[in-house]
Amino acid sequence: MKFRAICENHLYNKAYAKGRRAVSSALAVYVLPDYAAKRLAMADTRKQIKNRYGLTVSTKIGGAVVRSRCRRIIRAALRAIEAKGRLKQGFLVVIAARSAAPNMKSTEIEGQLNALFQKLGMYKSA
Repeated sequence: MKFRAICENHLYNKAYAKGRRAVSSALAVYVLPDYAAKRLAMADTRKQIKNRYGLTVSTKIGGAVVRSRCRRIIRAALRAIEAKGRLKQGFLVVIAARSAAPNMKSTEIEGQLNALFQKLGMYKSA
C-alpha cells in the first residue's frame, strides 16, 4: 500500500501549530483535518478520501542509516494499522520520531501508534 505523503512544508507547520497532539516515549503524532481531501479524492481513480502522512526524524536521533531505519519501521507499523481499515480518513497525520524510537521493534512502534491514534480519536466507532 502506497501512502499519500505530505509534501509541502506549510502543511507540516499547520499540523504542528493547529493539530491535536498525542505523545509517547518514541513518537509524537499530530492530527489535523485535511480540507483538500475531497478535492484530492476527485482526482484519485478510486474516488476515495485518504489520509496524508508525513514522517519526521530529526538528526538528533542519529545518522542517516539510523534515521532511515526509523522511517522504515514507522512505515511498516502504519501499513499494519491501515490494513485493518479502522482509521478515520481525511486527515493530515504527522508522525515525529523521538529519542527512544531507534531502539524499538516494529511491533512496539505499532502498539504505541495504536495507543496514540486511540487517544486522538482516530478509530471508527464499531
